[in-house]
Amino acid sequence: MKRIIASLILVLPIFAAPNANTILAKADSAMNAPKDRKMKMIMILIDKHGNKSVREGESYQKGDSYRLIRFTKPADQRGIAFLSLPHDVMYVYFPAFKKIRRIASHVKNQTFAGTDFTYDDLSTFRYSKDYNATLLEETDSTYVLKLTPKPGVKKDYGFLKMCIDKKTYHLLKIEFYDKSGNLWKVLTFKNIHRVKNYWISGEMDMKNLKKNHMTIMKLEEIELDTGIPTKFFSRRTLRRMH
Repeated sequence: MKRIIASLILVLPIFAAPNANTILAKADSAMNAPKDRKMKMIMILIDKHGNKSVREGESYQKGDSYRLIRFTKPADQRGIAFLSLPHDVMYVYFPAFKKIRRIASHVKNQTFAGTDFTYDDLSTFRYSKDYNATLLEETDSTYVLKLTPKPGVKKDYGFLKMCIDKKTYHLLKIEFYDKSGNLWKVLTFKNIHRVKNYWISGEMDMKNLKKNHMTIMKLEEIELDTGIPTKFFSRRTLRRMH
């Protein structure tokens, strides 16, 4: 009898502890739950002196494999667009050069059109594909995970810390650390609300601590599950939408 009780004491904590990779997979599923989405995008860029510049655009996404972002205002930014496709294929279009350029793997860390979002940031849909997770902290309302790149996966980040809401599995905050362990960027999700049967963030703030620069991305006029065809996410559409 004593042996049975001792065995239970040893086993129970193991079953009680949540699996970090399972939590991450649930967060990925929650963030990519809509079949597709279309929304108006307002980006506010704030430099180290507090100067602001505003850009407007549109964002389209289908599942967890396709995304297209393009600027519509101001005039000098109109038509600049980014396209993310399956198998880590990405393109960028600059109307001034009238050329579509495929983004090579060694430049995915470059920022998109002066914002604080890199091409890699914008193309990441499922963190569980590229990262292994460990549980750092659990509160009554959140999980805090540490994400490290899987073997063979090349990332400019040394690791990430991710805060996840326990009720909705929506992301609340991601901290990006460089390979020396220094905090590099912080992405905060705000105005999280229900649209149809999904939890959607209406604002994402990305702050680059090294550059003391910030991009506030506000998402409005959100339309979900409208049936955007896969063929919409093409190089032809990227060039045509300017």
